[in-house]
Amino acid sequence: VQLQACGGGLVQAGGSLRLSCAASGRTFSNYAMGWFRQAPGKEREFAASISGSGAIVSYTDSVKGRFTISRDNARNTVYLQMNSLKPEDTAVYYCAAAPLPISISRRTSDFRSWGQGTLVTVSS
Repeated sequence: VQLQACGGGLVQAGGSLRLSCAASGRTFSNYAMGWFRQAPGKEREFAASISGSGAIVSYTDSVKGRFTISRDNARNTVYLQMNSLKPEDTAVYYCAAAPLPISISRRTSDFRSWGQGTLVTVSS
């Protein structure tokens, strides 16, 4: 599956952004989808993931209550709504797909396809 992410930008602390990731090439609902992020000088880390049906979601603790992952299987798109953004959320955000039809993952190694990344910068 091919992935194309967009929606990043510059926002002030406390603001919101919505990232989108469009998929093509395979049956979208057969893939769990995830958002990962990589801050400058740091390793890529898990942010959120969602199962193929959208019924199961998972978040890293630092974004719980502020970020919401969702998907529209009819549009082959996954979203990450980010509210109450903090400077520490500044990173390149990557969407990724894992061939897990009914389960979910937080492990980078489970995700086989990756988008190109979109930069989110949160100013203080």
